Amino acid sequence: MTYEARDTYGMYKDRGHKGPGPELMGANTLSGEDVYNTKGEHLGDIKEFMLDMYSGTVAYAVLSIGGVFTIGEKLFAVPWSALKLDTVNKRFVLDVEKQRFANAPGFNSDDWPDMADKSWTDTIHTYYDGAATH
Repeated sequence: MTYEARDTYGMYKDRGHKGPGPELMGANTLSGEDVYNTKGEHLGDIKEFMLDMYSGTVAYAVLSIGGVFTIGEKLFAVPWSALKLDTVNKRFVLDVEKQRFANAPGFNSDDWPDMADKSWTDTIHTYYDGAATH
């Protein structure tokens, strides 16, 4: 299901004028969105957004791969700056090889990392540095 299909408020409908997207988009419509790499390989789905409460920005998108109803699921925090919205295919793109993504630092849903810890943050940003624009 794409963000247009999850748009219960009609914010993305074409009414002869430009709506809020893609510059501003509703977080609820993006939850569950597919993430692919530049080769068109499916990497995972967005499960959650981590907001930086001091800056008011999205810090990470939490992606999941595998599992059923969180059992056997592996989660990955991807810096928001590393994701690009593909408005043609209605999905996100992360410029990372599939195997590299599968081997990225991840965690289980019952053991979340301290995402405010600087060493954890540095590790994640260094891992995705080639895909991020900062």
